[in-house]
Amino acid sequence: MKYNIAIALFMLLCIGCNQSQENTQTAQTDTTQQEVTQVANNFQETHRPQFHFSPPAKWMNDPNGMVYHNGEYHLFYQHYPDSTVWGPMHWGHAVSKDMIHWEHLPIALYPDSLGYIFSGSAVVDANNTSGLGTKENPPMVAIYTYHLAEGEKAGKIDYQTQGIAYSTDNGRTWEKYKQNPVLKNPGIKDFRDPKVSWHEPSKQWVMILAVADHVEFYGSKNLTSWTKLSEFGKTYGGHGGVWECPDLFPLTVDGKQKWVMLLSINPGGPNGGSATQYFIGNFDGKTFTSDNPAKTTLWVDHGTDNYAGVTWSNIPQADGRRLFMGWMSNWLYADDVPTDTWRSAMTLPRELSLKNTPQGIRLVSQPVKELSSIRAESADLKSQTINGEVDLTKSASFPVTLSELTVSLEDIDKSKDLGIELSNAQGQKLLIGYEPASKQFYIDRSKSGKIDFSKEFPKKQTAPRLSTGNTLTLQVFIDVASVEVFADNGETVMTSIFFPDANYDQVKLYSKEGAIQLTSGQLTRLKSIWDQKLASAN
Repeated sequence: MKYNIAIALFMLLCIGCNQSQENTQTAQTDTTQQEVTQVANNFQETHRPQFHFSPPAKWMNDPNGMVYHNGEYHLFYQHYPDSTVWGPMHWGHAVSKDMIHWEHLPIALYPDSLGYIFSGSAVVDANNTSGLGTKENPPMVAIYTYHLAEGEKAGKIDYQTQGIAYSTDNGRTWEKYKQNPVLKNPGIKDFRDPKVSWHEPSKQWVMILAVADHVEFYGSKNLTSWTKLSEFGKTYGGHGGVWECPDLFPLTVDGKQKWVMLLSINPGGPNGGSATQYFIGNFDGKTFTSDNPAKTTLWVDHGTDNYAGVTWSNIPQADGRRLFMGWMSNWLYADDVPTDTWRSAMTLPRELSLKNTPQGIRLVSQPVKELSSIRAESADLKSQTINGEVDLTKSASFPVTLSELTVSLEDIDKSKDLGIELSNAQGQKLLIGYEPASKQFYIDRSKSGKIDFSKEFPKKQTAPRLSTGNTLTLQVFIDVASVEVFADNGETVMTSIFFPDANYDQVKLYSKEGAIQLTSGQLTRLKSIWDQKLASAN
C-alpha cells in the first residue's frame, strides 16, 4: 500500500470523510449504488479493459480482503472515490460467482477518526472465535491498516495501526470494532497490510504484517487480541524499497507441503518500480524458515504491471486451489497513465502452484479455468515455418483486439529473436519476444502508443527463462490496454499495460535471422465482461 507525504494535500478532504462517518456512510449508500450502476452500464471508454476488473470510476490500487463466502468471491480494493489519483483510502467492493464477471457494490469501508483505510485481508470466522457473529451466522471479518495522516503530518512515526470490521450479511454492510485498533503501533514508521489466516495445527489466527524491511508474525485466538510471534526477512530477498502486502499459504509439490510467502516491494522490482517477490520454506505456526539463499530474489511476475497481489481465503477444500490476483499497474507511473474517468485494473485471476525445475522449486502461475466462460469462436493456426513475419490476423474471422493467443514453437535456438507483434494501422506496436542466446523473454512497448506521460514507461522489460528445451509455448491474453503472458505453462509470467491511440487489431508471429517451426496454435476471441448487450448477443 503505497503512500506519499504529498498526500497531505488531501487532508481537508479526509477530514470531511472522518466527521460523522457512520451517519454519512448510510446516507451515501443509495447514491453510491446509483452511480455504480450508471457507470457500470458504460465501461466503453478508451483504454477501458474489457475482461479485466476495473472500478466503475476514479482511483483503484491494491486488491484487499479477498475472501470466498456463500458462493461469492469478494474483492475489496484500495479506492479513492473523489479523484483518479491516489488520495484518502477507502475499501471499494465487488463480488463475483466466477472471478470473471463482477457485480460492483457500494464502498465497504470509509476513513474515520483513526485514519484512512489502508490494505488488509478478510476471513470467515467460521467458529465465531471473535464473538462478533453467532455460531449459526459466523461473521466475515476484515483486518486492515489505519493510516492516520494527521499523525504523519505532525512528524510522528506510530501513525499506522491495525483495525477490524465485521459483517453478518455476506459483506453487504460493515461495522467497525468499537475497541479499534486491535494492534497498536510499537513505534515503527511502516507497520501495515495485515494478511490473516487460520493455522489449524496451532489452533490460532496468524497475521503476517509488513514492517519496513521485514515481516512480523502475530497470533490470536479471537481476532481481537494479538501477540507477536516472530520476524523474518531483514537479510532475505530484495530490499530496493519498502516491503508491503504480504501473504502466507501452504502448497504441495511432489507430495510434500511447503509454505509460500508473497511480499511486494516498492521500488526494487526486476524491471523498475514495484513488483512482488516470493519465498519458499516452512512455517510451524510461529516462525517462517526460507529454503532459498538469503540473497536470492524470486519474482511472481517479471512484467512491470503486477503488484500487491494476494490470494483468496476460505476457498472450499473441495476446490483446493490457491487463487491469486494483483493490481495491474506500477507506482512509477500509476498516477499519470492516460485514463480520465477511472484509474487502474486488476490482473486476471490465476492459480498458483509449485514445480520442481532445474533451478529448484519455483512458483508457477496459470490463468483460472473459469476464463472458459468468455471464450468465443476460435481459429486454429496451421503448422508452418516462421522465417520473417507471418500475419495471424487473416486466420481469424473475428476482431483480434480481445483475444487469447496460444502457440507452440520448435527449433527456437535457430532464431536470433522471435515473438508476437500486436499493432494497429497507426504503426503503433507492442512486441512480446524471446531471445534464445540470452534466454530472456521481453516486452517492448517503446512504440506502443501513448508513452510520454513517464520516462520509465517505454523501457524494455525482460525476464529469464527457467526451461532449457528447444520448444517454447506461449499463452497471451490480449485486452485493449494490457497483455498477460504465460510462458512454458506459467513458469515465466509477464504482465504489461499499454495505451495505443487505436486498439491493436493486428497480430503477427516473427522470427529474425533464422527459421523456427509453429507446430500448433489457436487464436480465440474473448467476450467483454461488461457489455451485457454484447455478451448476450455472443
